[in-house]
Amino acid sequence: MQRRITKEVRIGSVPIGGGNPVVIQSMTNTDTRDIKATLEQIAALAQAGCEVVRVAVLNQQAAEALKNICLQSPLPVVADIHFDYKLALKAIENGVHGLRINPGNIGERWKVREVVKAVKEKNIPIRIGVNAGSLERDLLEKYRGPTAEGMVESALRHVRILEEEYYQEIKISLKASRVPVMLEAYRKIADLVDYPLHLGVTEAGTPKSGVVKSAIGIGTLLAEGIGDTIRASLTSDPVEEIPLALNIL
Repeated sequence: MQRRITKEVRIGSVPIGGGNPVVIQSMTNTDTRDIKATLEQIAALAQAGCEVVRVAVLNQQAAEALKNICLQSPLPVVADIHFDYKLALKAIENGVHGLRINPGNIGERWKVREVVKAVKEKNIPIRIGVNAGSLERDLLEKYRGPTAEGMVESALRHVRILEEEYYQEIKISLKASRVPVMLEAYRKIADLVDYPLHLGVTEAGTPKSGVVKSAIGIGTLLAEGIGDTIRASLTSDPVEEIPLALNIL
């Protein structure tokens, strides 16, 4: 096996891509506003072997909570943000080590510039996360449904926006609940860009079905040398994802 050569980005002290070992990630399922519960879950994830954690930032209160969470977290924290650039700016201000946000979804270009300016100052990478279940309407019409081709085109749209702002600290994920679609999408994007790829099967399901889908989807790509960081998603306690990810690796 020969691993695909990618750029390196850093989430806090954790290097991703550039030939570094594959990094295991997970996401808390607590209410981020509950600082104590969120930190307890992050500590359990770290104890299990997780290396980077993502938290949902759905509102201003969650963004404010990040200040304490980032200060006390044993793991680098990635803020998961949809649409609202102000939440991204507050998350950056409060110490997050990475963002998961799609620049094409946050509105006017000046809002993108504000986010890019803030991440540049702190050298924070952005993960562009495309999900087959939420593709843009024009791509669903163009490709007659959620296809690998549509997912790749969506990702490249978002990449282009950041590149036009002279920002290349980028990771990409192309998640689908159907493993064949996920495999095809990652293989296609791997031939087009050299950004590190975050692997995962979205809505992988319960531990029983999720283990199979994640093992086949993530394992196949890793065996082909594709993938720099992984999350083995399950609908149960996120701590259960870590032994699964370790076993896949």
